[in-house]
Amino acid sequence: MTNATIRLTTAQAIIRYLDNQFIEIDGEELRVCGGGFGIFGHGNVTCLGEALYGVQDTLPLYRGQNEQGMGFAAAAYSKQWLRQRFMFCTASAGPGTANLLTSAALAHANRLPMLMLCGDTFLTRLPDPVLQQLEHFGNPTLGVNDAFKSVSRYWDRITHPAQIIQSLPNALATMLDPTDCGPAFIGLPQDVQGWAYDYPSPFFAKRVHKIRRQRPCTDEITAARAIIMSAKRPVIIAGGGVQYSRAVKELTNLAEHFKIPVIETIAGRANMLADHPLNIGPVGVTGSNSGNTVAAKADVIIAVGTRLQDFTTGSWTAFAKDAKIVGVNVGRHDAMKHMSAPIVGDAKVTLTELQQALNNFAVDTSWTEFAQFERIKWDNYVAKNVASGNRVNSYAQAIGVVNDLCDPRDRVVAAAGGLPAEVTANWRTKDIGTVDVEFGFSCMGYEIGGGWGARIAQSQREPDKDTIVFCGDGSYMLMNSDIYSSILTRKKLIILVLDNGGFAVINKLQNNTGNKSFNNLIADTPTAIDQFTVNFETHAASMGANAETVANPAELAEAFKRAKAANKTSVIVMKVDPYDGWTNEGHTWWEVGTPEVSNSTSVLEKHTEVEALRIKQRHGI
Repeated sequence: MTNATIRLTTAQAIIRYLDNQFIEIDGEELRVCGGGFGIFGHGNVTCLGEALYGVQDTLPLYRGQNEQGMGFAAAAYSKQWLRQRFMFCTASAGPGTANLLTSAALAHANRLPMLMLCGDTFLTRLPDPVLQQLEHFGNPTLGVNDAFKSVSRYWDRITHPAQIIQSLPNALATMLDPTDCGPAFIGLPQDVQGWAYDYPSPFFAKRVHKIRRQRPCTDEITAARAIIMSAKRPVIIAGGGVQYSRAVKELTNLAEHFKIPVIETIAGRANMLADHPLNIGPVGVTGSNSGNTVAAKADVIIAVGTRLQDFTTGSWTAFAKDAKIVGVNVGRHDAMKHMSAPIVGDAKVTLTELQQALNNFAVDTSWTEFAQFERIKWDNYVAKNVASGNRVNSYAQAIGVVNDLCDPRDRVVAAAGGLPAEVTANWRTKDIGTVDVEFGFSCMGYEIGGGWGARIAQSQREPDKDTIVFCGDGSYMLMNSDIYSSILTRKKLIILVLDNGGFAVINKLQNNTGNKSFNNLIADTPTAIDQFTVNFETHAASMGANAETVANPAELAEAFKRAKAANKTSVIVMKVDPYDGWTNEGHTWWEVGTPEVSNSTSVLEKHTEVEALRIKQRHGI
């Protein structure tokens, strides 16, 4: 029987293979591919569509409205499943596939698995040039799909049906590898999709995968131990990798055992509950006074599961120049950043071994108490910042209302603009792993599509909880059609559209660097001749959602209660002030390019002010 074969088209073989790949999670076997998102066109409907028709029960296909939104949904699905499961996206040749580029880049930046099965031009070239084909006169092999090489961890173009016997397992291995995790792209020429081949039957046998846990090198543990043992003021930076490794318990054990303060990155925002005595708050550009004060005074920084991007490091000004860094990361590239003493290994395994190695290490209680006192001060600030009262409507107030009323296991989604920064600073975590702030690629438009994908995943484990989306008016205008998707698929969302009249956070940055408001707020856009306010309530209602507009946080609270009780997607719209009400505390320096030459005195003054703070910047040492 081992020599038995089955004759299938390339497309049929791909789908049959995916349908037989499983993963063990908490003792339960689940398909590692949860299904897919698809928009059909001539490049994928006739062959891949035919193959998908027969597996609707096991690999459900969710019909998207925009390929970019499908990719966002797939990325959010993977986040919700802690990178243990993924979705595929299928798009037609040409613009359909090109629309996936932005979401592939988001998945790549965030180290998230996503499989793209995309149409390609005919391998034979007999009908060339075909509809939607880009012709490169000096290189006929070059096409739109080659653009995905820069945003994929694995890339292939299938030119013969037999190639998937090698390509699919390699793509899957990449997506499930904690070190190389990211999007996989497989280009499928339209003719090759329909070509048949006698595939070996064992290729389609059921296989159960497990996520690899890489053990750290003993020498690296020893070197890190020596550094930490010398510390007087250690701090742990907890990143998103802590959750992906499912190492929250081990992180907490290490911190509690030695009384080491913990500060969180944006991706690691829900590694600890808000009221844990060692949770000192978020760190960095969108962080907290408490987290940044402790980071600046620390002499040893234990960075766990973080890629140390500029919003975490304050463009490398958040830490003392002589502070030592121990990098705990499954990825060598991340573990070694800024001359860190690397421990390359799985966080769950590594933190346990590190705790054992430190045995008689002790942190002076005065350091821990100092950090905790700073956190108390920050909590008091946040309480005032989110409180409603006789002042303008703000993001922070909306966040406070939702935070007070939501279930601890509800999931919060935000991305790009001012909202993710405000959520990072003001959200008080009620339960582990319940916050998805997309700041890895800082991608506008992720919110609603990502919320849809997160809800699909959430409903598979916690159907009675809600996915709550914070969305600005700018992101809503960019991508809102997955409100309709959520209605079609009965995947309820609660969406808050906070309208500040344009791209207010970029206007704030513009003003903070001495520039006059220009082309960000609608009111400051000279070419916006006929200015009017979009009726977001009516627009959302036209897509089938419950929708209402509220005037203030008190009305928002009542509307949110109604949304919680509803059985379908609800959209709540509230205007917020574009100038006042921002969280003005908790920020580190952030490097942005400012003009060295300008006719504006205010621009030159701000340039001098920005450059003066560069003295704090570490230079890779």
